[in-house]
Amino acid sequence: MDTTCFYILLPLFLLLLPLIFPSKSRNPNLPPSPAPALPVIGHLHLLRPLMHRIYHKFSEKLGPIFSLRFGTRLVVVVSSPAAAEECFTKNDIVLANRPRLIIGKYIGYNYTSVATTPYGEHWRNLRRLTAIEIFSSSRLNMFQSMRQDETKILLRKLYQKSQNDFARVELKSLLSEFSFNIIMRMVAGKRYFGESEDDEQAKEYRELIKEAFRYGGVSNPSDFFPVLRWIDYKGKEKGIKRMSKEMDAFLQGLIDEHRRDKVKTTMIGHFLDLQESQPEYYTDSIIKGIIMVMLLGGTDTTSVTIEWAMSVLLNHPEKLEKAKAELDRVVGNHRLVDESEVCKLPYLQNIISETFRLFPAAPLLVPRESSEDCKIGGYDIPKGTILLVNAWAIHRDPMTWDDPDSFNPERFEGGKEIGAAKLLPFGMGRRSCPGNGLATRVVGLSVGSLVQCLEWRRISEEMVDLSEGIGISMPKAIPLEAKCKARQVLHNVFSSSA
Repeated sequence: MDTTCFYILLPLFLLLLPLIFPSKSRNPNLPPSPAPALPVIGHLHLLRPLMHRIYHKFSEKLGPIFSLRFGTRLVVVVSSPAAAEECFTKNDIVLANRPRLIIGKYIGYNYTSVATTPYGEHWRNLRRLTAIEIFSSSRLNMFQSMRQDETKILLRKLYQKSQNDFARVELKSLLSEFSFNIIMRMVAGKRYFGESEDDEQAKEYRELIKEAFRYGGVSNPSDFFPVLRWIDYKGKEKGIKRMSKEMDAFLQGLIDEHRRDKVKTTMIGHFLDLQESQPEYYTDSIIKGIIMVMLLGGTDTTSVTIEWAMSVLLNHPEKLEKAKAELDRVVGNHRLVDESEVCKLPYLQNIISETFRLFPAAPLLVPRESSEDCKIGGYDIPKGTILLVNAWAIHRDPMTWDDPDSFNPERFEGGKEIGAAKLLPFGMGRRSCPGNGLATRVVGLSVGSLVQCLEWRRISEEMVDLSEGIGISMPKAIPLEAKCKARQVLHNVFSSSA
């Protein structure tokens, strides 16, 4: 980070020094901090990509709980299962708030979405709504045929390429279209990829989602120095405003279309029914906030997880063969695996769990903020502290996991009970991800279908590169390319349906 700007503005911050450097007498037992902490900006110069790895290195030196000073704000990072469990049980209510980051103002509809709103009555109403109307078992079962259909469409695309011999495919874009269509069919009742008139609009919106993930997290210096918002440091706020305006226009178009055509069978249609009975609460902004959370939480994160799973299986062909044998034994080769059968495929489930462990789609869980003073691990955590939980580090803790950096689905065999604070792909406590049931279903069905229906090979003798790219969903740095060839089950399914 270029610190020159900060030093030029130094006189403007002198009045803030008591806030930036609180006296030790007020906070006698803060968690340890890394050096160096620069004057005024504190540790802001450390903000750069792959923060989960940087924080992990700090935790190895300072312990599982350490603190950082980002300008005027104290940030505490937790990197052990015990400390995470203390946060999400003993202190769950105190740590149930979200920090008011700039991005939450714009894509969270002024902090009114379920992901960004403060803990309180409004959040409880939204959480109850999403639990019942979106992510309940009955609601997910209602949309099961859509997920099965989108999976079959994905397989047909691969079949057309590989029905005669091995074909080289780039999976990232295919999986991105797949996950986007699933959510859009649930929300709006129609596919956006594969329908020529909507493809361009869908691509634009998908790029906005990717952009949102690049802007997300605790990574914008203007969140910690209000004066930087006056000069729009590096133009970030301008970029977020533009992005949110374009997102809003897309979502408002969906609502207007439903309202005009009186569509009732989709989630938007259902929310508009609620709007008729409670117009003062179910405003268009509230409805758009719900859709936004679904699209941000259920598209990129899902496709990234599937891509990681296939990448690591290609690097471990013996694990791939074991999963294939299980599918052949349980499902056979005359039909496609059904979503309801994933629970009968324990090794496939172990692969999914191991993928969640090694490649969590939120390596740093969505940040929280303390509403009162509290203690974590014996340290004092003042009111207003931003809490970051490094799930990536917890998932690779050698005190918890044997050979933690290796891909070993067998570690989950025998129904071993894994403590909730040891495996945190969806967070924990009141503000954990409400969409974990949907994500687990989609990832299980898609990975199972890809393994069952196609032979897979790496494009060369070299191992698939597992480097992480930039973004809060931890995408692969290099999109996955592989060679695949249709197995007999695809010939049976698609030749009979031709």
